[in-house]
Amino acid sequence: MTLYNKHLNLQTIVIAFSFLILTSCTQGPPKEEGEFNESDLVELITLDPTFKLDIRYATDNNLVGRPVYTEARAFLQRPAAEALAEINSELKPLGFGLMIFDGYRPWSVTKTFWDITPDEDKIFVADPKQGSRHNRGCAIDLSLYDLVTGEEIEMTGVYDEMTERSYPDYEGGTSDQREMRDLLRSKMEAHGFTVYEFEWWHFDYDDWEKYRIENIPFSEIN
Repeated sequence: MTLYNKHLNLQTIVIAFSFLILTSCTQGPPKEEGEFNESDLVELITLDPTFKLDIRYATDNNLVGRPVYTEARAFLQRPAAEALAEINSELKPLGFGLMIFDGYRPWSVTKTFWDITPDEDKIFVADPKQGSRHNRGCAIDLSLYDLVTGEEIEMTGVYDEMTERSYPDYEGGTSDQREMRDLLRSKMEAHGFTVYEFEWWHFDYDDWEKYRIENIPFSEIN
């Protein structure tokens, strides 16, 4: 299920999305005062190739209904990336690995998400006037996968689902789904990440405020 399926027909999608991309490119991220850490975005699979990538924003399978990334890659600021690699290592004896949906996100994509989202669902997207922690390279969207089968582990809700099933404290679903969701959360929180109150899959690294909002395309990251 996508957001557009609920609100727009296909022709409107194409027109609206094209307009939003054009307007996003002509605007820039908010101006920030003060001193910040130098950005050091690291591609996650260079630290651990067993991260399983499912970069849905490089496909049609996302809330926009078409790709917003030209490359299926994932990045984080180095301290956050190294912490994530430690988590992945700790999960392996349990038979699980980390499935990555999204990491660093250029600001222009955040603006597109905000512009297409109805007011009643805006708790699930970041306000571009403030920027996203994804824009700072300090937020990660992820889940677990089974090391034997390679399949994603079933949680109480699916990635980018805009319902109460996405809440990390949602009490519905099965006991197995809640157990897996809570395992992911416990491992992340033990390594300096905090879950977002409306999304079980979204975690922010503790030092996110020390990095600037960025709008660098993936192709320009060394």
